[in-house]
Amino acid sequence: MTKAAREKFYIGIDTKRKNWYNKRRVCPLFWGREGESKMNTVDERIRKLRAQISYHAKRYYVDDDPEISDYEYDRMYAELLALEAEHPELFDPTSPTQRVGGKPLDKFEKVTHAVQMNSLSDVFSFEELEAFDARMRESLPHPVYSVEPKIDGLSVSLRYEKGIFVQGATRGDGFIGEDVTQNLKTVFSIPLQLPEPLDLTVRGEVYMPRRVFERLNAAREREGQALLANPRNAAAGSLRQLDPKVAAERALDIFIFNFQEGALYADGHAPASHTETLSRLASLGFPVLEHCTVTDSAEGICAHIRQIGALRDGLAYDIDGVVVKIDDLSDRRRLGEGTNTPRWAVAYKFPPEQKQTKLLDVTVAVGRTGVLTPTAVLSPVRLAGTTVSRATLHNLEFIRERDIRIGDVVTVQKAGDIIPEVVRSHPELRSVDAREFFMPERCPSCGEPVFYDADEGAATRCTNSRCPAQLSRGIEHFASKDAMNIDGLGPQIVDALLKANLITDAADLYSLTIEQIAALERMGEKSAQNLVEAIARSKEAGLERLIYALGIRNVGEVAAEALAKRYGSLAACRKATVEELCEIPDFGQITADCVVNFFSHEGNVALCERLEAAGLLTLSTAKPTDDLFAGLTFVLTGTLPTMTRDEAGDLIKEAGGKVSGSVSSKTAYVVAGEAAGSKLTKAQALGVPVIDEEALLAMLRERRREP
Repeated sequence: MTKAAREKFYIGIDTKRKNWYNKRRVCPLFWGREGESKMNTVDERIRKLRAQISYHAKRYYVDDDPEISDYEYDRMYAELLALEAEHPELFDPTSPTQRVGGKPLDKFEKVTHAVQMNSLSDVFSFEELEAFDARMRESLPHPVYSVEPKIDGLSVSLRYEKGIFVQGATRGDGFIGEDVTQNLKTVFSIPLQLPEPLDLTVRGEVYMPRRVFERLNAAREREGQALLANPRNAAAGSLRQLDPKVAAERALDIFIFNFQEGALYADGHAPASHTETLSRLASLGFPVLEHCTVTDSAEGICAHIRQIGALRDGLAYDIDGVVVKIDDLSDRRRLGEGTNTPRWAVAYKFPPEQKQTKLLDVTVAVGRTGVLTPTAVLSPVRLAGTTVSRATLHNLEFIRERDIRIGDVVTVQKAGDIIPEVVRSHPELRSVDAREFFMPERCPSCGEPVFYDADEGAATRCTNSRCPAQLSRGIEHFASKDAMNIDGLGPQIVDALLKANLITDAADLYSLTIEQIAALERMGEKSAQNLVEAIARSKEAGLERLIYALGIRNVGEVAAEALAKRYGSLAACRKATVEELCEIPDFGQITADCVVNFFSHEGNVALCERLEAAGLLTLSTAKPTDDLFAGLTFVLTGTLPTMTRDEAGDLIKEAGGKVSGSVSSKTAYVVAGEAAGSKLTKAQALGVPVIDEEALLAMLRERRREP
C-alpha cells in the first residue's frame, strides 16, 4: 500500500493508532507483549466496525431507513478495508467487505443439491384448486394450508455451516445447479452469519425490485443499450454474471420461502409446521415471505388469492401467482413426493394481466426490411411489473378487424409477459372525437411512396432501399445479440454514428476509431474503446451469424445456419441458384427467391466484399453433427434451469436435430422452461410432447448409449 493510499484509508483513524501502524511496519521488534495488546485493540476495532457497517447496511439496503449519511458510512468502510489489508490474519468470510470482494469467475461450477429442489404443479382456476383440496381430503382428515405469494424470480439454495454462509446455488434442473455464492453475497438481505452456529440449508427466490429494474432500464436507454424485458429476466441475468461486482450493481433482493434440511434449533427441536419454520427463519435474520396466511378450506384459499391479487400492483416486486402448501410437515411426509413435483403443493398462476387505458395516438415505425408498423401511444399504465406507454398494433388489418380508433379506451396486455400489445377496443366507451387511423401514403422516414404487400402478412412497405430508418434498423440488427453480438452498439449510438456521417452501412463499423466514437455526445474514451474492441471481436462470429446479420428477408437464424452448412462460405452463398436452395430441407421457394434477390443487388454484393476485406470470418464454423436427432424438430421456450436456449439449441443441432421458432404439427418436442408462454399453450393444444431440460439431456444420454 502506497503512502498516499494509506493516508486515504486512514481517514477517521486517530493519529495515535496511525503512528502505531507505522511503528509496527518499521520496527518488527516492537511486537512483544505490548504488541499483543495492540493486536487485541485492532481486533476489537475491526469487530466493532464490522458490526456497525453490517447494521447500517441493513438499515440502508434492506429496511430503506438509513440512520447515518453516506459519507459516514463510507468513512467506516474505508477504515475497515485498510485494517483488513494491514491484517490479513484477521480475515473473516462474514465481513461486510466480502459482499463484493470476489474476483471475476471463468465459469460457474456445478453443485449437486443435497435435497432435490422440485418445481410445483401449476393450476389456473379456482375449480382446479377445489379439486386439489378434494384430493388432499382423501388422505388427510383436516388439511391446513399455507397460502403465500409466488415471487417471480430465480430460485436458489443457501447453505450454512456453523452459522456461516458457505454456498449458494441456482435451482438448475432440481438435482444440479450452479454455484453463485459470490454473487449471492452481494444481496445484502442474505445474512453472512447467523446469530446461532447452525448447520442448515434454506431455499429462496432472488428478485429485482421494480424500482431497481426501472432505474436500470432508464440508464440502459440513456446509453443506447437494449432494454431488459422484465424484472425476472433481469434478476436471472444479474445472478449469472461472472463478475460479482456487476451483480452487486444490480441491487438484487431475496425472500426465503422454505427450510430444506439441517437443524433450525440448536437443541434439535424439529418444527411441526411450515409456518413455524418461516417464523424461526425470520428470527435468524432471514427475509421471509410477506402476505402469507393459513386456512383450512378451499374457500379460504380462493379468498386469500383474491386479496393477494388486489395487492399485486402495489408490491415492490413482481409476483406471478400464489403457492398453496400443506402446512403440517408430518402431513407432507404422509402424502410424499411425486415423480417431479410434491403431492402436497400447487402453484396457482395468475392469468395474463390486462389493463384498460386510453389510446392517445398511433405512430408508425419503419423496420429494417421496410415494413411500416403502427404503434399505440397509450396513457401510461402499470402492467406486469413495468409502466407501459406504448404497445404494438401489428398492422392495418389488425386495427380494422378490431375497430381500434385513436381516442378509444383499449385493453392491453403483455404477450408472454414481455411485449405490450393492444388486445381490443371498447366501442361502448368511445367518445365522439375518436377517429380512424390510416397508414401514411409516404414513408415517415424518407418520404418515398409505400405499397401494401398483401402476400406477406398484410404488410405496408417502404420502396426505398436506402431509407434512413431501414439503414438504422439494419445496422442495429447486424449488431444484435443473435447476429454479430456487438455489445454496446445500441439504437442511440447507431443513430449518432449515422448523423455524424461516420457510417453509411455495417461495413463502415470496422473502420471506426476510438477518437471518432469518443467525440460523439455522451461517449467517453473508455466507452469508445470498449465499443471498438466489441466490433473487433465480432469479426470472429462466423458465417452463420454473418448471414443472419445481413438481414436477408425471410432468412432467420435457422435458415442462416442451413445456408452456412450447405455452402460453407459467403462467396459460395452468393452464387447459389433458386433450384439449389430449394433442395435444402425446409427451404421454400419464397425464402430461396429472397436469397437470390439479395445477392443480385450490386450494393449488397459490395457490402459483402467490404466485410470480407475488413477481416470478418466468412467461412462456416458449424460443428460436426451426428444423427441422434435426425429428422426431429425441437422448439425451445421459457427459461431453462442450467443453460440458455442457444446452448440447448446447439446441443440439439450437434445431435442432428433442428430448432424452430414456432410450434406446428411437425414439431417433435417442445422443450419448456420456467415462464413458458404461448408456444407451450400451442404445443398442448396440438398434442406435441412437452419435455424439460433434464428430459432433453436424458434423451441425449440414452440415445448415445444405444447400440
